[in-house]
Amino acid sequence: MELLYKKAGADDIEVLVKTRIKVLRAANGLDETADMSFVEEQSRRYYEEALPAGIHIPYLVLDGEQVVGAGGVSFFQVMPTYHEPTGWKAYIMNMYTDPRYRRRGIATHTLELLVEEAKKKGVGHISLEATAMGRPLYERYGFVEMEDEMMLPGQGI
Repeated sequence: MELLYKKAGADDIEVLVKTRIKVLRAANGLDETADMSFVEEQSRRYYEEALPAGIHIPYLVLDGEQVVGAGGVSFFQVMPTYHEPTGWKAYIMNMYTDPRYRRRGIATHTLELLVEEAKKKGVGHISLEATAMGRPLYERYGFVEMEDEMMLPGQGI
């Protein structure tokens, strides 16, 4: 099995959007009847703006022409703090491996590539949300539970 780990770019936006919707359906237990048209539209807009700005770096894992894995890292800046004097943070998202390709190290290698991208940008604070399936991978890599962040749920559009 010869897989290609490709840093995706503007030419890959439609594949990235399609993959993003697949990831969201899987992570949220949604079937094909769930209307994802608004999320699809917003994801396309996000990629169109974030890729040229360098604030999102996505990877696609290809077996020939078939996408069998994906992951991305988004960069954002908050007010500088003592622990993060630049204020730049990274958020890993959109991690996915096709069920037929799991347990082959694809997610681990994709995660390594994304963490390396953050390191290249000098970003020390890297966070993510973990599904139950993904949690063991992230814990093995060294991610830990965050203790001092909170969120206000249900404040969507």
